[in-house]
Amino acid sequence: MRPQIKNYLSVTKKEWNGMVVLIILIAMVLSAPYVYQASHKDNTINFKAFDKATAKTDKTDSIIADESASAVGHNTGAAVLFKFNPNNLPLADWVKLGLTEHQALVIKHYEEKGGQFFTKGDVKKMYSIGPAEYKRIEPYINLPDGPAYYNNKVKAGEVVEVNTADSARLTMIHGIGPAFARRIVRYRERVGGFYNKEQLKEVYGIDEEKYNQIRADIAVDGKHIIKVNINVATFAELKRFPYLSYKQMDAIIAYRDEHGNYNTLTDLKNIAILNDGILRKIGPYLVFK
Repeated sequence: MRPQIKNYLSVTKKEWNGMVVLIILIAMVLSAPYVYQASHKDNTINFKAFDKATAKTDKTDSIIADESASAVGHNTGAAVLFKFNPNNLPLADWVKLGLTEHQALVIKHYEEKGGQFFTKGDVKKMYSIGPAEYKRIEPYINLPDGPAYYNNKVKAGEVVEVNTADSARLTMIHGIGPAFARRIVRYRERVGGFYNKEQLKEVYGIDEEKYNQIRADIAVDGKHIIKVNINVATFAELKRFPYLSYKQMDAIIAYRDEHGNYNTLTDLKNIAILNDGILRKIGPYLVFK
């Protein structure tokens, strides 16, 4: 047994030489980082030179940015100043006055939405015309001096019917400007008209405070509502209602296909996912034929 163990543990000269070489290689690998660190010193960063170069770059970038910013929104051509009435002034004439085409288009869009200029102050309030530009063209505006004119609103006791009024007419309501007028028209077209005043609170931006400000100037005529025949309405036609989810629209059509036509609004109560609040909202828009 002993001779077998001895033979098993014995090492030949060739194997011993191989072990020595392996140990030397391991030692060299482990010591390499220390040898490299000792023979190579880190370069010291000259922060003063770096800061100087950075400051120079920032200054150059700032000059370029200022020059670019000053060029934005200004017509690079020579402006020709002349007496003008801003109402319905052609776009080309606004550009001739020194405005860019983009600035002029903002003004033309304002007019398309029913906007008018009554005083010089009305021109000054246009956000596309900066203070310096207004100061330059102000002496040539053929309108009375004065602040922005706000008297083109409905008189006391006069109301605006919101189902038939265009956006220009809607701006005559106290507290309604062009932006609100456009939102009211878009929402009205989507739902098919308003059946009561309080529906205006569903328009984005018209909260309780805004509603209380405008309600005395508005009227709603329900006969202008566009109605939907619930017994033939498609999914696409029901999508106009912001009150219904896709799941509820599918349920309305599926129940109709299975049980036949609806006779009254009460029949829709058989659909579990339709509550009384939703039915009150969509009821005025439905017909049962």
